[in-house]
Amino acid sequence: MQRPSALRPAFAASILILSASAFAADGKIQYSETRRVDHVDEYHGVKVPDPYRWLEDDVRENKDVAAWVEAKNKEAFGYLETIPEREPIRKRLNELWNYEKFGSPFKAGGRYYYFHNSGLQNQSVLFTQDSLGDEPRVFMDPNTWSKDGTVALSGTQFSDDGRFVAYGVQEAGSDWRKWKIRDIASGKDLDDELNWVKFNSPDWTNDGQGFFYARYPEPSGDAEFQALNLNMKVYYHRVGTSQDLDVLVYENPAEPSWGYQAEVTEDGRYLVITVWKGTDDKYRVIYKDLKEPYGLPTDLISNFDNEFTLIGNDGPVFFFKTDLEAPRRRVIAIDIRKPDAQSWKEIIPQKEETLRDVGLVGNAFIAGYLKDAKTQVNIHSMKGDFIREVEFPGIGAASGFGGKRGDTDTFYSFSSFATPPSIYRYDILTGKSELFRQAEVKFNPDDYEVKQVFYESKDGTRVPMFLAYKKGLKLDATNPTLLYGYGGFNIPLPPRFSISRVAWMEMGGVYAQANLRGGGEYGEKWHKAGTKLQKQNVFDDFIAAAEWLIESKYTSTPKLAIQGGSNGGLLVGACMTQRPDLFGACLPAVGVMDMLRFHKFTAGRFWVDDYGSSDNEDEFKALLKYSPYHNLKDGVKYPATMVTTADTDDRVVPGHSFKFAARLQEAHAGDAPVLIRIETKAGHGAGKPTAKIIEELTDEWAFLVRNLGMKISLK
Repeated sequence: MQRPSALRPAFAASILILSASAFAADGKIQYSETRRVDHVDEYHGVKVPDPYRWLEDDVRENKDVAAWVEAKNKEAFGYLETIPEREPIRKRLNELWNYEKFGSPFKAGGRYYYFHNSGLQNQSVLFTQDSLGDEPRVFMDPNTWSKDGTVALSGTQFSDDGRFVAYGVQEAGSDWRKWKIRDIASGKDLDDELNWVKFNSPDWTNDGQGFFYARYPEPSGDAEFQALNLNMKVYYHRVGTSQDLDVLVYENPAEPSWGYQAEVTEDGRYLVITVWKGTDDKYRVIYKDLKEPYGLPTDLISNFDNEFTLIGNDGPVFFFKTDLEAPRRRVIAIDIRKPDAQSWKEIIPQKEETLRDVGLVGNAFIAGYLKDAKTQVNIHSMKGDFIREVEFPGIGAASGFGGKRGDTDTFYSFSSFATPPSIYRYDILTGKSELFRQAEVKFNPDDYEVKQVFYESKDGTRVPMFLAYKKGLKLDATNPTLLYGYGGFNIPLPPRFSISRVAWMEMGGVYAQANLRGGGEYGEKWHKAGTKLQKQNVFDDFIAAAEWLIESKYTSTPKLAIQGGSNGGLLVGACMTQRPDLFGACLPAVGVMDMLRFHKFTAGRFWVDDYGSSDNEDEFKALLKYSPYHNLKDGVKYPATMVTTADTDDRVVPGHSFKFAARLQEAHAGDAPVLIRIETKAGHGAGKPTAKIIEELTDEWAFLVRNLGMKISLK
């Protein structure tokens, strides 16, 4: 999910917890009983029961929910501990994970910086160098901030003069960020501390005396991790002052749902405020001339009809990436002296490929495209003339290409499912890529094959899918296969490297990644074809991918697992309720499972752009048809399922997974295990320490090994 108080019934009785993780004489799991309540909501004349409403309460505030979490974890871990392959899997994951990881270097304030992880560190360390040939030194190590690694560095913003860095601190995976300021020369933190910041980062003025940022009001009572996020405002913070003295720069009390990102143009002349109100890339744009201290913010784009993502400026000429009259996006220039739409100029026209990212580096536009979900990067002059395409070593995904207009080089990382990340230094003038660093992972990439296939969905739509597996695979329908998907919020799934996928393939598994409608692979039309009243297309695409894998004899139902997280957790939940006969195992993670109430918590209201809302009658009918929690049916034999979530997730609140798991255990008629594994002091995923990631993956792969009948041989 991108940028993105609970109604608590009064209960007289306490929760009933049976002895958890008990196994009956026949070997079946005896699930602890979860109390039902007679709660019914009425939507547009339709009465909808919600028997597990009480599980929406915050585990930190409700002792009954906390006791339920403890009981369900005892069930899950009691089962997982019986799997003999669990420890060998854990050992191999630790071996594979234990390699040096480098981030792409970037320049800031006259120095180079990069992130580095020695192998199994919970958090990556930020290093600095005065020049690339100098000995690097530790600049900031978040591993020292907590014993268990659950406090993470969540962002950095350096002042142009190289004096200060503002940095974000994330605790227990929460979306809330606490921003601090460090004096770079001394390495000491100032007293400045900014709270209640979420979904945006600060940006410095060129004089280095302060920065602009946006924040929400301080939540009241116990609403910090549950209440809706409303009334964001833009402020200016001056270094060395307390937050309560920050100057209010922009607000719109009439629009409490609006959110803001404040940016200062590279030349320091303008403050640009991008206004958003949901997850759709539809923005209003406001600017202020910082040389006019009494000048008011001015509307440049005054509606939410299209995307206008600021790329940079050349004096009063602003460059934007937009989908205006271009569903696969293009680059335009707007001269703020002549802001009428008739005066806008096209710089880079829409192409057959989908434009995803554009940077203005070295006086050139570096444009990142997706071509059938694979990365393609083109270099254009500032007039828009095509100069060259960056050459990559194969099917994969590239990221990076940051910098400023005065730079002559930049860095990027390239990887694929079986290709560990390699960092390249790219000369913008000559177009030459030079290998800078290469990851050394304890496996042989030559042992694996990566390819892309296309299949037809239910309505005939052509959908791409990546496949990765050991060479020599036999198409005899016996291969354990993991099908992964997302399909939402205009987010694409390119073929990136992942240690977890390597471990899966090493165990003999096929990894399949479907690029479903709703994602960002083919532009806005592809995205919208998987939203609101069209959301069923996403599930049809995923089900069709599973059927193609079976028909093509890569696998069979008993050997096929599906996995997805967040919106992908919804995907898995919807598909397993619609086609419980099709899958051997399911791994829905941090999913949106109650589609009638998601918009009532934290960032959930933003997702209405993709999902619609139960407040709308037509959208309610569509949501009710696929909402995973509401479509579990008594007496159905569901696939082996392990739901995963985290107790402090304040993006998709864990009540979604709690309610779904409780109802699944109640409805399930088969012998396959249906469990929920609840991580503690962890959020939606960002900032999760390495140790917790490995523990969770160990349990997921062990669960699949047991329930897909895999016989594994680990190195």
